Amino acid sequence: MKKLSPEQKTKEVRQWPKPQYVSGPLKDPDDAMAKFKWLNDGVVRACIRGASGKADVYVPTAMLIEQLKAGIGFDELETLRSCLDLTMDRLAPMLGFSKATLHRRKDSGRLTSSESDRVVRIALLFGKAVEALENQKNARIWLTTPQFGLGGAIPLEYAETEVGAREVEDLLGRIEHGVYS
Repeated sequence: MKKLSPEQKTKEVRQWPKPQYVSGPLKDPDDAMAKFKWLNDGVVRACIRGASGKADVYVPTAMLIEQLKAGIGFDELETLRSCLDLTMDRLAPMLGFSKATLHRRKDSGRLTSSESDRVVRIALLFGKAVEALENQKNARIWLTTPQFGLGGAIPLEYAETEVGAREVEDLLGRIEHGVYS
């Protein structure tokens, strides 16, 4: 077996598979990289539109993970806040941000890896809710009101942990498939 240098290993890891287009044909496959622009400035919107793979383009999970490790921009948090139509004072505790941390991140313009992961978790959940409930307005209302299927908990608050987010996602799946919950 051939040994690889660290540089070769890095190159090998970063060779991404070609994107798979779910809708909207491209005239030129080389145009595909233009579709990946969201990694620099639209992760949250892509997650909301593409939680189920129904976005214009499927971006490999490895690319999303790499972006999360680098940290997403603070503007992504603002985008999520705007999409959910919540105040930052209400959203920040759901994401585990103190006011001081929020101000530091706003000044630096970038979130840490773990903070980015929490923002994307909620964005993906919102995307799943949009899909199950057919529009953003219904999804917003559902995510911010107590739900019987969660024991009367508010889904966004329940999703403060990964385990809670998976439970909310399961409930949305049951709703989408017409299972009584």
